[in-house]
Amino acid sequence: MSRTDSDHTAVGAPLLTVTGLRKAFGDHEVLRSIDLTVRRGQVVALVGPSGSGKTTVLRSLNVLEVPDAGVIQVGSDLTVDFSRPVPKRLLASLRDRSAMVFQHYNLFPHMTVLENVVEGPVQVRRRPRDEALEEAERLLARVGLSDKRDSYPFQLSGGQQQRVGIVRALAMRPQVLLFDEPTSALDPELVGEVLGVIRELSDEGWTMVLVTHELGFAREVADEVVFMDGGVVVEHGPAAKVLGEPQHDRTRLFVRRLQQRF
Repeated sequence: MSRTDSDHTAVGAPLLTVTGLRKAFGDHEVLRSIDLTVRRGQVVALVGPSGSGKTTVLRSLNVLEVPDAGVIQVGSDLTVDFSRPVPKRLLASLRDRSAMVFQHYNLFPHMTVLENVVEGPVQVRRRPRDEALEEAERLLARVGLSDKRDSYPFQLSGGQQQRVGIVRALAMRPQVLLFDEPTSALDPELVGEVLGVIRELSDEGWTMVLVTHELGFAREVADEVVFMDGGVVVEHGPAAKVLGEPQHDRTRLFVRRLQQRF
């Protein structure tokens, strides 16, 4: 069942606002003046063909890639303008507002599951280790991985590794969760267990920006879908509208091709 209009009334004020975001790698302009607004408690899905700039948007929000221009505002107290040099403290503040779940898990191979989860809260957030361990245990239990706390990543399935990745992000207590194709590296039979966790987070009201090719899932959980192509936003709006009745020719072609693939 998709999110209904009544679900949208519960979405709050803008939490994340992006204006005029630009990023180039050499002569290749990957993002060409991207505007994006994500409200508190909203789930926004970024969809589009490979190379359209979706992942670069996520990496810019988390400052894994520093934009060349544009403004990112999170909440009412943090605005970062990339048209001028940005102090490191502001970059750190922006990075602290979000947490990324990566396509290929990015777990530390030499650390156990529990150590992977507590590393960020202890080393980055400077939380007491006992407090971080207690929260890590609780989060692992909620995704059914308590029995894997002392395992290493190589001992886990892909689905289990991705659930650990989600727990690691949650342990940072971010304002915004960022998901970069969280199921694309998984075997088909493992996709459901990861999508189930994301669906629960959506139901709990987490603010999320999700890059995905799972159009059925995007339609189910997302409040809004943003279709990107060639580094620009081609179309955006309610998920059912963009994916069910796309207005732009490029969107219609993309949706039709992906539906044929899956």
